[in-house]
Amino acid sequence: MIKVMNSIYLFLSIYLSFTNFLAQSAPENAIISSLPGFSGIIPSKHYAGYVTLDVDHGKKLFYYYVLSERDPSKDPVVLWLNGGPGCSSFDGFVFEHGPFKFEKTGGKRMPKLHLNPYAWNKISNMIFLDSPVGVGMSYSNNTRTDYITSDTITASDSHKFLLEWFKIYPEYLSNPFFIAGESFAGIYIPTLCDQVIKGLDADDKPTLNFKGYIIGNGVCDEVFDGNAFVPFARGMGLISEEIFQDVNKECKGIFYRPPSLKCEMKLDFVDQHFDGLNIYNILSKCFHDKSMIRHENTKLPMSFRKLGETDTPFPVRTRMFGRAWPFKAPVKPGYVTSWPELLNNTVLLNNTRGVPCQDRSVAKIWLNKKEVRKAIHADPISEAGEWEPCTGRLRYHHNTGSMIKYHTKIIARGYRALIFSGDHDLCVPYTGTEAWVQSLGYKVIEEWRSWKVDGQVAGYLRAYENNLTFLTVKGSGHTVPEYKPKEALAFYSRWLEGNKI
Repeated sequence: MIKVMNSIYLFLSIYLSFTNFLAQSAPENAIISSLPGFSGIIPSKHYAGYVTLDVDHGKKLFYYYVLSERDPSKDPVVLWLNGGPGCSSFDGFVFEHGPFKFEKTGGKRMPKLHLNPYAWNKISNMIFLDSPVGVGMSYSNNTRTDYITSDTITASDSHKFLLEWFKIYPEYLSNPFFIAGESFAGIYIPTLCDQVIKGLDADDKPTLNFKGYIIGNGVCDEVFDGNAFVPFARGMGLISEEIFQDVNKECKGIFYRPPSLKCEMKLDFVDQHFDGLNIYNILSKCFHDKSMIRHENTKLPMSFRKLGETDTPFPVRTRMFGRAWPFKAPVKPGYVTSWPELLNNTVLLNNTRGVPCQDRSVAKIWLNKKEVRKAIHADPISEAGEWEPCTGRLRYHHNTGSMIKYHTKIIARGYRALIFSGDHDLCVPYTGTEAWVQSLGYKVIEEWRSWKVDGQVAGYLRAYENNLTFLTVKGSGHTVPEYKPKEALAFYSRWLEGNKI
């Protein structure tokens, strides 16, 4: 009997020791003890560092992990991906739903960081991942081959990252796991979800507790996305009914791939009406650097433009560059032009080059300072290169076609999906997104209705069978958590917890 008791005691001791090891296993060399620019107490633990994908190539992905301020041991783990392709997920960290709001201090001085009351890590653990390799702080020593990438390579690398990451942080394996992002992440997310599901079917270890995904203003399908621009512009009063009827007749309703030269000319005429307009949020101002002498759109009354203003007290939202694939350019098969290439090849009406409505300086200043890189365990500029919001060092190929087949497959397996859109984004209009969601053919279980925050209508939604929801955010542009942070946290927390939005 004593022998049996001793054996049981030994087993329990080993088990408890192992459990305690898991609870404390987050790497100490990844913990962030302080952040330059922030003088307060960080409400939850932050970790950052690299996951190596190929030792020989020195190929590695950079992540920043923010623990939930509520209950990190039980709250969901959410992977966040920004778009581009080739844009850093620090875009989401700095300008959208990260733990801080950044305040410019002038020149190249260190920005001031303030706690963000609408940070998504209020209720979830957040992994901000710079993907694919070559983006943001992620890099490879073999630039000749590793910077030539595609949808499938990116998905495979991101899946490998997740398996390795959860080995480093095994204490979060039992937490519900979701994948979220926006813009070109409308491509990244379904293809990564597909890889995750294949890995689960193949019994890859560790076993991810994957539950679903969230996509905001994401590209999806060349036809649905591409044909939405002109009707959306008409619906928003940006072009007249006569102009719309004229271009619609000439193009026969096909705007994503003009069927004739006359159609292209009509579309060019439509484009001229957006000069000076912030295409990422038609209600918002358009900001310029000194080399860009363009005028704000004055056709919209001030009361209308006020609808698009954000609650954030700091003017970092002027950085409108690098958010998404450019206006009237749905993602097509083959090589995808990078943002720096577009900058070099885009000639504006006044013969200056660039993308309108841009100012990304606050993030660039902060992330390229030596003390910041040291604090977040990012390699120095001499090794990883300068942080850019969107890189030009990749050659990216879109090789997976429409995402509709991916959504169909993933949702059929029972995984939850939330597709949301800021309803004043001209870059990826909500009407195209609403149309492709409807095209999936699922039964509507909750008809179109408003959803509210503080008793006020914040947008509209429609719920389908198989845990699929489409939602709009009233008065928001392309990056919803930036323009409408309070409303974004509201629908995010309700959906994540399985409550009615």
